[in-house]
Amino acid sequence: MKKQPLFPVLNGLLHGGDYNPDQWLDRPDILAQDIEYMKKAGINCVSLGIFSWSSYEPREGEYHFEWLKNVMDTLYANGIYTILATPSGAKPAWLDRKYPDCLRVDNMGIRYHHGDRHNYCMSSENFRGKLKNINSMLAQRFAHHPGLLMWHISNEMGGDCFCPLCQQKFVEYLRNKFDNDIEKLNKAWWTTFWSHKYSCFEEIEPPFANGSIDIMGLMLEWRRFTTWNMIDCMKSEIEVVKAANPDIPVTANLMNMYNGLDYRALAKEIDVVSWDSYPRFHNDWESFDDTMRELAYSHAVFRCLKKDKPFMLMECTPSLTNWQAYNKLKRPGVMRLQAVQAVATGSDTVQYFQIRKSRGSFEQYHGAVIDHAGIDNRVFREVSEVGDILKKIDSVAGTKVNAKAALLFDWDNRWAIQDMQAMCVADKKYEKTLVDFWREFNRCGAEVDVISSLDDFSDYKIIIAPMLYILHPGVAQRLTEFVKNGGQLLATYLTGYTDENLLCHLGGFPGDNLSDLFGIYSEEMDTLFPSDRNGIKFRGFENKIEVFDCCEILKVKDAEVIGRYTDDFYKDTPAITVKCFGDGSAYYVAARTKASDLAPIFEQMIKNAGIMPNVMPPMIDYHERVADGEVYRFYLNLSDKENCVADVKGYDLISEKEICGTLTLSGYGTAVVKNIK
Repeated sequence: MKKQPLFPVLNGLLHGGDYNPDQWLDRPDILAQDIEYMKKAGINCVSLGIFSWSSYEPREGEYHFEWLKNVMDTLYANGIYTILATPSGAKPAWLDRKYPDCLRVDNMGIRYHHGDRHNYCMSSENFRGKLKNINSMLAQRFAHHPGLLMWHISNEMGGDCFCPLCQQKFVEYLRNKFDNDIEKLNKAWWTTFWSHKYSCFEEIEPPFANGSIDIMGLMLEWRRFTTWNMIDCMKSEIEVVKAANPDIPVTANLMNMYNGLDYRALAKEIDVVSWDSYPRFHNDWESFDDTMRELAYSHAVFRCLKKDKPFMLMECTPSLTNWQAYNKLKRPGVMRLQAVQAVATGSDTVQYFQIRKSRGSFEQYHGAVIDHAGIDNRVFREVSEVGDILKKIDSVAGTKVNAKAALLFDWDNRWAIQDMQAMCVADKKYEKTLVDFWREFNRCGAEVDVISSLDDFSDYKIIIAPMLYILHPGVAQRLTEFVKNGGQLLATYLTGYTDENLLCHLGGFPGDNLSDLFGIYSEEMDTLFPSDRNGIKFRGFENKIEVFDCCEILKVKDAEVIGRYTDDFYKDTPAITVKCFGDGSAYYVAARTKASDLAPIFEQMIKNAGIMPNVMPPMIDYHERVADGEVYRFYLNLSDKENCVADVKGYDLISEKEICGTLTLSGYGTAVVKNIK
């Protein structure tokens, strides 16, 4: 495994964030001072132009790029590079006034007014034409600027549009998908139910809120279409900037576990994955340890969208947000901890929203590196400390995380479970289940990737597949081969119920012959009220573990039962099973429990897989990055109290000390220990 830095010209890690000089063009003194402040904070790159369309083109056909050139020239002269955005994240008012079809239509059929952002119709040729014009002007002027590091396509893309143009495009999308055969669609969507059968494609409408929201296939396909349409629009932007200079990479900043787009599909069209991270630190519903490990899970999701290279932490706040329900300050040391964790889990960048605080409008109270009162404050000192640390650990750039376990997560599986009319209809807790399993495997000492069921399994020894409701073609066969060849597989309730069109598998669940792999089949599913509880008694363990939310009632064919229910009419029936198959093992967990209660199974899987676990003391988060024979071991103290790790050997790049024995970390402290050859 060789190093592959995202930005070789920097020869290290990127430190920066969103900068909006067009808000301050009447204050050249402030802009000049900002440069000096950035240099003090160790900032080597900024993102420009994310919401600058009205500054570039205040009136149709009237362009102003001189200010951008002056800013980029000055930044570059001071050793600061630019990530330049295309401005489609928010449209100018003149555009919507003259071309109202650029405005989206909501799911009640009502057209939006001008305002907000993420507010364009992806199908509008007027919008695409005007966007092509402004992007062409930007590309012609700046694609070969020596300070240009990357193109930032739009901003946090999302939302869908139900206008006539999108409806028409949806119909054409369905024609292509179903080979222009309406009966093929009818069969896939089971439209004979409730007499929903279509006689032609023109009869199909999107799932309006006051329309057809009861055809599961339609609901799922609309979300797939929205992803396709957004990607198609994004590709039209990429085409323009790449035509001007194909050597400049492109990214699009993604929004954590955003529900509206399939990021796996989108990531295929960009060069580098980046995402915006805004965890709710110091909340009152979970521990800080849980918050940080969920953040590590999110990093794993985005790292694995393009496993061949590092990802980018495009945005985080240096202090607080202004748009969450409760906007709490990060406690001292947490910014450093968040930054080092991002690098530990595979990022080559730490970037902020925003560099300078806005004076007015919606995000005027959002945190920033530079405050109105200047830089004599805790936030600036902590950002500067991050800058110093990134310089010390810059040799990490281009290394990768090498996980041997993977958790399966598909966006369309998520959508299908959300819409499924069963279990607790309001919330099946799919996302929470994924995070809980990932966190517990992490605590058991395994680094875990987050991949699609359609991805290659060959790099892994363990596959974790919670609630794999949809089985895409070939997935069951590939899972079977994975186990046969020595893999350790764990699946849960709700596995293998439907095909990719949401038709139930005939022959029982889990379908598509997975019942043979696990040696069981699910006879019934019991949904528990919030006050209901059952239990599971593990074989060989004295105490029972608590069961809540849901229980599958299993029939065993040839699996070994390792846990049985303790209550209700299905008392003593199988709840957890394992089957040896070929050289591997297939575990099935039929009920929802705390993930921590399944730790004995996870530990056994890690042992069976031959993975050497890196089990840390409580409150220590551990990750590794490797390349070119070098190993970088990241230790993060998730407690505000001092913590120690025994048997650590190597050179700590942050403290610049050799460690041989006990590593002592201060509250929220971090260490990056490089192996000594």
